Amino acid sequence: MKDLRTIILAAGKGTRMKSETPKVLHGLCGQPMIQYVLDVVKFVGSLKIYIVLGYKPELVRASLPGEIVPVLQKRLLGTADAVRCAKQHFRDYRGDVLVLCGDTPLLDKDVVKRLIRKHKKSKAACSVLTSVVSDPQGYGRIIRGEKGVVIAIREEKDATEFEKNIVEINTGVYCFRSQDLFKAIRAIKMNKKKKEFYLTDIVELFVDQGLRIETVEAGDPSEGLGVNTREDLALAESFLRKKILKKFMAEGVTIVDPETTYIHKNVSIGCDTIIKPFTVIESHVRIGKNCVIGPFARLRPGTKIHDTVEVGNFAEVSRSQIGKKSLMKHFGFLGDAWVGSQVNIGAGVVTANFDGRQKNKTRIEDRAFIGSDSILVAPVKIGKEAMTGAGCVVTRGKVVPDKQVVVGVPGRIIKRRE
Repeated sequence: MKDLRTIILAAGKGTRMKSETPKVLHGLCGQPMIQYVLDVVKFVGSLKIYIVLGYKPELVRASLPGEIVPVLQKRLLGTADAVRCAKQHFRDYRGDVLVLCGDTPLLDKDVVKRLIRKHKKSKAACSVLTSVVSDPQGYGRIIRGEKGVVIAIREEKDATEFEKNIVEINTGVYCFRSQDLFKAIRAIKMNKKKKEFYLTDIVELFVDQGLRIETVEAGDPSEGLGVNTREDLALAESFLRKKILKKFMAEGVTIVDPETTYIHKNVSIGCDTIIKPFTVIESHVRIGKNCVIGPFARLRPGTKIHDTVEVGNFAEVSRSQIGKKSLMKHFGFLGDAWVGSQVNIGAGVVTANFDGRQKNKTRIEDRAFIGSDSILVAPVKIGKEAMTGAGCVVTRGKVVPDKQVVVGVPGRIIKRRE
């Protein structure tokens, strides 16, 4: 949208997380929390994105795409002050401003888009995304007047006992008319209890000026969850994980036990593949059709599994490719390996890919047979239809020619494979 810009508030340390890591960089399903917010902003089509940084800004900045404009909040004086820090970028801008928090990773893209559309259609000064929850503790409450119109947002520390019983909360997602926002924000006064400037106070200022306030309610109460503690982080992880698994099952993937299956973002899995219990599939893994993965398997980033492959119990694969109809049914480790089609990887096979300085490659050609407990000390190459005997150690730099059988420690060729 050409008339939409976004400010993401990500300056806070996250004191209740009890961590030296900036809160928005804590991981959820394989990627930083802030990335989920960025995905929402990109989906709604924001022309420019500004992110307000405060605690360890260099760490957060390093994790962001280059097109995002960082804004530094030198003193952490609250959300209104954070927005005020970005004011210089909006001097000649007359469009709308989307403001959201970097610690709300569960936002629904379509709901945020609906908020923006309603804001534009209604010509409101401010539109707020709200949520109705069973336990509103810790969140700002939406205060409505007699006709149901929003007249204030009250932070919990300032709420009366009656207001604390309100279950409609503020999610921290707003859409403003730019000129109204930056004109009114100057009048926000410091909260005496928190010694901060609350962005939520702007609602009462707008009401006093007779400006229109609109709301959109999130469909799922969990969408408005802000991550403030480790417990919140675990709840967010659970929510996102279930969402990911539900998507794969709808696409034709069998997940035998969703409660014990962990699949990160940015994973692709072909239809009719079966994921067995206690399997972990990390980001940037690609799995083909008709595969069987697990139980107790771990596929790490950079792994590509072709069609009709089996990776069984206690097997770990990292930055490796396994070709069609190949089998790795039992415990073992493949790291930085290229495995062809119809290869058998026996129980206990390990590619020793790290020499203390760098990771090295292993290449196993089509229809090779790697015997149980073989160790392949990379870099190494096993030719087509070649075989290693049980317990064999193929030493660094070795090339086993096609159809040759190698046995022993160190491995030596003894015959041609019939």
